[in-house]
Amino acid sequence: MNKGHPATPRFGAVWQRAAHELQTAGLHFGHGAATAEDEAAWLLIHALGWPLMDGFAAFDALLQREVPADALARFDALLGQRIATRKPVAYLLGEAWLQGERFLVDERVIVPRSFIAELLQDGLDPWLPAEPRRIADICTGSGCLAILAAQRWSEAQVLGADISPDALDVARANVALHALQDRVQLLQSDLLNALPGSERGPGLELMLCNPPYVNAQSMQTLPQEYRHEPELALAGGADGMDLVRRLLTDARSRLAPEGVLVVEIGNERAHFEAAFPRLPVVWLSTSGGDDAVFLVEAAALRSPA
Repeated sequence: MNKGHPATPRFGAVWQRAAHELQTAGLHFGHGAATAEDEAAWLLIHALGWPLMDGFAAFDALLQREVPADALARFDALLGQRIATRKPVAYLLGEAWLQGERFLVDERVIVPRSFIAELLQDGLDPWLPAEPRRIADICTGSGCLAILAAQRWSEAQVLGADISPDALDVARANVALHALQDRVQLLQSDLLNALPGSERGPGLELMLCNPPYVNAQSMQTLPQEYRHEPELALAGGADGMDLVRRLLTDARSRLAPEGVLVVEIGNERAHFEAAFPRLPVVWLSTSGGDDAVFLVEAAALRSPA
């Protein structure tokens, strides 16, 4: 009989065991990882101190790697916290990833997960035939979309606006992390109230917004993971459209004549169409489907209809 030390566990075995624990704990996934398997891998790669994106890119090669005792202890502690507290992994680790980019996060901001990020990568073709130079991200939160927009269009000046000074503190840290202080400006604003109107300048060519849009009934049934996020960043009123109504009214005076507004509304398309039955919008395809994000042109917002 072998009475020596037990064999060091392999990544694959630890990962599978953890995925099973997460799955059977009845957790909700979707704050940066869509499944228990993805979340277990994220936690384990982090505990090992490996670069996350490199780890996922070479995942098959990791499965036979050994997990040292100190890393296993860190991992099991994080796993226990995740199950006991129902906190999203991003809050436990202090970071989230969107489109392969790292963002610092804590409970002052919602976890970055916007479908608009996918659309920025594609350049919003064909709706932006020219390179936009003036961009605003409203309800910027962690600043993730403002930063991704600045990375996508290297000549653009980007404004990130949010009502919450706490959120802007997090956004400021992320702008510094990505060394974009010269092109991303942050502004405290209740939606567009603090933004200058187009009569004082050329207007915005692109406006992005992932506003609070969860309707009141849905707010009552959100999984516990969402309870760790700021309610201010989630709740959109009785039908989820409170801020969207204000946004569409005020955006017409901030957009350039050929500008466009891109808005994410999650699962609220039915409420949106009930509130704006005659507004011509384009629904953009994302990994979340064809009804989570819409685009509207400045001319449509200014139309009497």
